[in-house]
Amino acid sequence: MTGIRLHAPAPGWAIDADVVVVGSGVAGLTAALRCTAAGLRTVVVTKARLDDGSTRWAQGGIAAALGEGDTPEQHLDDTLVAGAGLCDERAVRALVTEGPDAVRRLISTGADFDKTSDGEIALTREGGHHRRRIAHAGGDATGAEISRALVEAIRDRGVRFIEHALVLDLLTDAEGRTAGVTLHVMGEGQHDGVGAVHAPAVVLATGGMGQVFSATTNPGVSTGDGVALALRAGAEVSDLEFVQFHPTVLFLGAGAEGQQPLVSEAVRGEGAHLVDADGVRFMLGQHELAELAPRDIVAKAITRRMQEQGADHMYLDGRHFGAEMWAERFPTILAACRAHGIDPVTEPIPVAPAAHYASGGVRTDLRGRTTVPGLYACGEVACTGVHGANRLASNSLLEGLVFAERIAEDITAAAPRVPGAPVPHPAPVTLPLPVAGARTRIQRIMTAGAGVLRSETSLREAAEALDALHSDAVAGGDDDTKAAEPGVESWETTNLLCVARVLVAAARRREETRGCHWREDHPDRDDAQWRKHLVVHLTQGRTLEVRTTDTFDFPPTLDAPREP
Repeated sequence: MTGIRLHAPAPGWAIDADVVVVGSGVAGLTAALRCTAAGLRTVVVTKARLDDGSTRWAQGGIAAALGEGDTPEQHLDDTLVAGAGLCDERAVRALVTEGPDAVRRLISTGADFDKTSDGEIALTREGGHHRRRIAHAGGDATGAEISRALVEAIRDRGVRFIEHALVLDLLTDAEGRTAGVTLHVMGEGQHDGVGAVHAPAVVLATGGMGQVFSATTNPGVSTGDGVALALRAGAEVSDLEFVQFHPTVLFLGAGAEGQQPLVSEAVRGEGAHLVDADGVRFMLGQHELAELAPRDIVAKAITRRMQEQGADHMYLDGRHFGAEMWAERFPTILAACRAHGIDPVTEPIPVAPAAHYASGGVRTDLRGRTTVPGLYACGEVACTGVHGANRLASNSLLEGLVFAERIAEDITAAAPRVPGAPVPHPAPVTLPLPVAGARTRIQRIMTAGAGVLRSETSLREAAEALDALHSDAVAGGDDDTKAAEPGVESWETTNLLCVARVLVAAARRREETRGCHWREDHPDRDDAQWRKHLVVHLTQGRTLEVRTTDTFDFPPTLDAPREP
């Protein structure tokens, strides 16, 4: 344990549970439902409302070998190719073999997927997939339907939940095992201010960290809270340099910041073309799958074309779909475009890459266990080894399902354990709060230095700027810029600064181009030196230590034997 904590008041209230799940997306709610079904007292903690996480924004769908002629082995092959040599094949095999039944259990929970005329699940195709295996709902509202079904199940089963609560730090007992979390509840209610949930098992399902960049598809709550908490608790994180930039995000102007509307890969899966301002399809000849190449390849091609032409966006042309198909298959995207003055029925959609998904995160084993006993992670916050250097389209919802179920099995299989009393670290270190305005500065630093295109120069400049923000926080600011007061905004900014520094440190160390990590100064993939993972942990002195694994397989997280 590092003994590092956020600068926050001591808990003023506490409740007890067997399991506390942090996050309310597909991963968190699935874990909570499975634990509750096993008779465990489960508490869900979520930063906004139950349905406000990243899951509800997922448009494309969920990938699984459900179609005639498709097999888990084919799904595995496509995932390994997209992952550019860094997938853990054991984790991928678990995903693709358990995935179809996990989707069927999701359907039995109440999720209603689109059907064909003969009543079968309708399947589409997305980038990197050689078969139609993407199940979708409401045309392009898959995440919203999954979220609706799981939230309804949580309420029906009486699972206890705390909304509008930012989790602060992990509690541990005298043996260093997990003993719960501290959290801050925003607004008046049964619980208010800083409190604690005492539990022997904590499941992090806090989603991504897209808000570390200026433009992202992630909601405002995606501030890397789970990764930062895990680092402060002494857990290891891995592969954080592999941030996937979605190729086709609605371009709202060069100065647009915050969450941007996504134009789902499924639009390309149904036959839309990427074109430049002259109407030229520039993906032809770039890859055998053209517009349906893996996302890193498409994002790089768009960025390269923008550089060549001095443009700040490209276009996605789906005019040949016609009005009826747009309205029935992609109603959400159609509405978003029209809300911004663009009609996809009659004109191409302006698009540009934006930060979308973190392939790395808190390092886990195949049961979702981290390097801290009793602390689990699943969904986007976790690094299970499934995604490698680049996530295959629509594998994220499936990963959340499969590994949440595995975590619930591991927790329920263990002998019931009464949590030890939480004890303070003998020499706690409080992280300084960033100065006012640091959040916007972090986002602009990261977009400029660690975006789609990276180099030693850009990453060094980003690292120096982030270090300066950290130093300012340690010094307490100056006469012009004072340190922030403890509160949700300053705690989120502290988390963003932490994960930004880790991401840049890992991206500087990896001197190659692989998957969604593109180094202009090292343009080739180097398997001899870099077909391995970077693992980062935070020392008690608040410095980052980065090491490489011996091979592309993850080492075990705990002393327990590895699964075959």
